[in-house]
Amino acid sequence: MGMKAKVAFGAVVGIVVIGAVSANAGGDGEDGGNGGSGSGKGSSASAGRTSGGKKAPEGDTKAAEEKKAAALGGDGEYQVGSDVKPGTYRTTGNTDDMCYWERAKDASGEMDSLLANDNVSGTSYVTVKATDKLFKSSDCKDWEAVDPKAKGTPGSSMDGDGGMFKVGTDIAPGTYKSTGNADDSCYWERTKDADHGLDSIIANNNVTGTAVVTISPSDAYFKTTDCGDWKKA
Repeated sequence: MGMKAKVAFGAVVGIVVIGAVSANAGGDGEDGGNGGSGSGKGSSASAGRTSGGKKAPEGDTKAAEEKKAAALGGDGEYQVGSDVKPGTYRTTGNTDDMCYWERAKDASGEMDSLLANDNVSGTSYVTVKATDKLFKSSDCKDWEAVDPKAKGTPGSSMDGDGGMFKVGTDIAPGTYKSTGNADDSCYWERTKDADHGLDSIIANNNVTGTAVVTISPSDAYFKTTDCGDWKKA
């Protein structure tokens, strides 16, 4: 699991995750948005017509579309460009920080190859860049490619341990309050993208007691871990 930390004067550091995290190995870029939930593992979908040229039954077409929605299985190592295309991906429904993902600049497995990583509870968005070489995922729910044109109805409350929420799609901008936090366990983070680098973080904090934060319309994502539920003030 990651260790939470905060640094004064905006030189913010998010949840620090050790790169060599046992077997539990598991962002908004330019194409952020909200995708539909995938239900099965796999990266390719069959065509809408049969080999004989006849139109496939409606049920088969629907199944193919659902399979296509799950761009990546939640367990595996994927070469960028061949196994996984650059873009932003989302995984949902993860529990207990067991989901681990990693972006790497090569497949050496060494610490120097690590570009970004995280242990996930709830939802995570990650942007895989064309310059990345490898994307690793372990014990995660399937990853789905995010449709940049997809629309959502932004909510005015959040699960305090829900992970990442896309601003303007999952959650509306505004000022939110979370109460009942104890022992600095509540961690929140405002980010400008889903790259998960230090440069991605706009602001963050570990909170005891009541937390109040204003999410700007220009923010890309809001991340919350081990907090009481957030409600718009």
